[in-house]
Amino acid sequence: MGVEVLSVVGGERVTESVRRTESTNPARLSDVVGTVASAGPEVFVRAAEAARAAQGAWAATPAPQRGQVIANVGRLMTANKERLAQLVTREIGKPIAEARGEVQEIIDTCDFFIGEGRRLYGQTVPSEMPDKQLFTFRRPIGTVAVITAGNFPVAVPSWYIVPALLCGNTVVWKPAEYSAVMSDAFYELFAHAGVPAGVFNVVYADGPDTFAGLEQSLQAGLIDKVGFTGSSAVGTQIGELCGRHLQTPCLELGGKNPMVISASADLDLAVEGALFSGFGTAGQRCTSLGTVIVHESIHDAFVERFTAAVAGAAMGDPTQDVLFGPLLDEKFAAGFEKSLGWIAAHHEVIGATGRVGADNPRAGFVGDPSDGLFYHPVIVDGVRSDDEIFLNETFGPVVGITTYTTLDEAIALGNKPGYGLSSSIYTTDPNEAFRFAQGISAGMVSVNNSTSGAEAHLPFGGNGKSGNGSRQSGIWVLDQFTRWQSMNWDYSGKLQKAQMDTETVQADLDFLLP
Repeated sequence: MGVEVLSVVGGERVTESVRRTESTNPARLSDVVGTVASAGPEVFVRAAEAARAAQGAWAATPAPQRGQVIANVGRLMTANKERLAQLVTREIGKPIAEARGEVQEIIDTCDFFIGEGRRLYGQTVPSEMPDKQLFTFRRPIGTVAVITAGNFPVAVPSWYIVPALLCGNTVVWKPAEYSAVMSDAFYELFAHAGVPAGVFNVVYADGPDTFAGLEQSLQAGLIDKVGFTGSSAVGTQIGELCGRHLQTPCLELGGKNPMVISASADLDLAVEGALFSGFGTAGQRCTSLGTVIVHESIHDAFVERFTAAVAGAAMGDPTQDVLFGPLLDEKFAAGFEKSLGWIAAHHEVIGATGRVGADNPRAGFVGDPSDGLFYHPVIVDGVRSDDEIFLNETFGPVVGITTYTTLDEAIALGNKPGYGLSSSIYTTDPNEAFRFAQGISAGMVSVNNSTSGAEAHLPFGGNGKSGNGSRQSGIWVLDQFTRWQSMNWDYSGKLQKAQMDTETVQADLDFLLP
């Protein structure tokens, strides 16, 4: 039956639930990883109340001491790296090599923010008045609600939770229900690292109950900031809700990420990048490759090599050495099948489509495809810029291909879907690389690298339908979880009025050299 997963409010497990659902292994659906007790909106509100009550004391804890707690988290993640990675693979079907990389990303994030506990720099600013000093300080925002998806079930939450806690905020986290068991393990490592009860709370709930609980918590003044990773449609709803309370959420949403391959590109390198970008994690990353925009002069050569690479890629049992495994959950399988319906008569579909099975086999499949949610990788050539499959995120193992003539045309094609998360260009011409970076709307640009991949000290985030311009990771995320406070201290013993009592330096501005 697996473990039972319960919400945590103020350090205590919550036994009440509105339903109980099973979290199953998508690579072996008969394997029940755990049973999740889904809470109603009232539990979310109680968690927000607990977080609010704990926030003052946590903010009063010296920042270097909060940094020590984050250091403890990093050490525990290191000690439990293999255990947590194995759980990631079992519960969402992510290949074990990627799962280990995901846990390493938590460790890297902790390592980076340890130092911020001794920085969180403000500034001293000169005053225009004598005997007066000006200062700026970073202050914690307060209580933060974090809502995350399950495709990166532990790395992405760390991008929010680690800096939020380091900055003196308290957290209510709502992870995806289909990744609840590893989310609970993630929470336990924080709890054992010295995070006090009430500072970090976890609520398992479905989308409507989460939204209702968040709405009620905002109305009650319990939540000061919302961080959300998920679909653009839900992100729009959360943005509207936060706007009614004059809050700006941190939104990390979907993507339709373009990869431009120029005539000067190293074609083998571009194929390698497209393979990993498009089909790593079975295309279930927000940064997964959406459309290859290849120069018309090398289209045929690219398609030939890319087709061979995809056909030869190892697929199947995620505990083995494979490029990708199953889709995350039944609902994502249904969504991917819907996106396959966007394939039109004018498209050339390369390879098989649909679910892998005895009647629809894949050569070289690793393991038994009948056990899980395995889908063929799909290449769709001849994509046009007004096609649904060109304009919409697919979130699954499918890559579109189109062509371009000029770089300006390629940039326009890359921008047309209205997303702006990640992008890539393969070129050996620096001029093309910089022109592409200047013209593309994406928040992240790779040159001769894949559209996927992030480092803990570089800003991560998008624009347009991919987000509201907020950024995660590195020093840039501090602006999401702190508010600037300015202070002036006048020790002159009299009231000095800026712009009114300021002395003006006299000068002879009509002077000219002889």
